[in-house]
Amino acid sequence: EVQLVESGGGLVQAGGSLRLSCAASGLTFVDDYAIGWFRQAPGKEREGVSCISSSGGNRNYADSVKGRFTMSSDNDNNMVFLQMNNLKPEDTAVYYCAADLGRTCNYYYTLFGPSEHGHWGQGTQVTVSS
Repeated sequence: EVQLVESGGGLVQAGGSLRLSCAASGLTFVDDYAIGWFRQAPGKEREGVSCISSSGGNRNYADSVKGRFTMSSDNDNNMVFLQMNNLKPEDTAVYYCAADLGRTCNYYYTLFGPSEHGHWGQGTQVTVSS
């Protein structure tokens, strides 16, 4: 069974940084899958933030975070990370990690997210104060 556990959220002032982590169990990095970060603010629809392929070869970022957020992976420890710099109040949301076997990280995965067969973590709250 695939399980994803996010951590690293918190309260930060605008311009600050946070690093989110997602621990993936039930997956190995020899599997073929895409894993991404998605976020949802109160009253808003879910938004894709970034994704990375299991090989680490493909990465994609939403325009709203390009140049500020960097996604990386630690294959040895089945972890992915989201380094968030120059945070803005509009980045405030619950951030979720989501993986989908047999998928490739690309623009469409970031835009539409995983299929009905995908796996989601419980989320971690990020709050950016102005």
